[in-house]
Amino acid sequence: MKRRVAILISGRGSNMAALIDAAKLADFPAEIVTVISNRADAGGLEKAAASGIPTTVIESKPFGKDRAGFEAVLQRALDEKNVELICLGGFMRLFTAEFVKRWYGKMLNIHPSLLPSFPGLDPHGQALATGVKISGATVHFVIPETDAGPIVMQGAVAVADGDTAETLAQRILGIEHRIYPAALRLLASGKVRLEGDVCRISGQAAPDGTLIWPLQD
Repeated sequence: MKRRVAILISGRGSNMAALIDAAKLADFPAEIVTVISNRADAGGLEKAAASGIPTTVIESKPFGKDRAGFEAVLQRALDEKNVELICLGGFMRLFTAEFVKRWYGKMLNIHPSLLPSFPGLDPHGQALATGVKISGATVHFVIPETDAGPIVMQGAVAVADGDTAETLAQRILGIEHRIYPAALRLLASGKVRLEGDVCRISGQAAPDGTLIWPLQD
């Protein structure tokens, strides 16, 4: 049986689209059963509907600071679809610790940096300001602390001297679209296990390569 997945969005749904496309493959171990947005004007809603995915809008603004009230409505929507796993795709709403604990080990997020480096806002600007030579994206489990959960998968790109935050973001976005579906595949296949704060992947061979940048003669 394929695992039932909800994607939560607030905007254009770029990573959502990558997950939906991956889930169309016959051998993919998960199905996207709903897309939920906390904004009625989220561009991803139209993309999801065009792919035949049921969508729901639960406006968060009327709840103000009542995060628990918003989450109660969200949880009912998840229950109605018998959701087993959640993927956050640019979901701009903080959760309470209680909601996160309820979904611990079953809720993924993606962040455009090699965590634990550069969490929070403007990770590309942070990367450029510090002069790192390699950056990338990280899929991780959600915990109450922002961008701090156990790491499931990472992908990297070289940072060029002429990069701007925009050019670096665009290159990393390509990595995001590759690793988010791959991480969901691992989780839905039962190949991910948590050992304390560390995520282990079953059946993975030892790495046989390295990435060094800048290249040397």
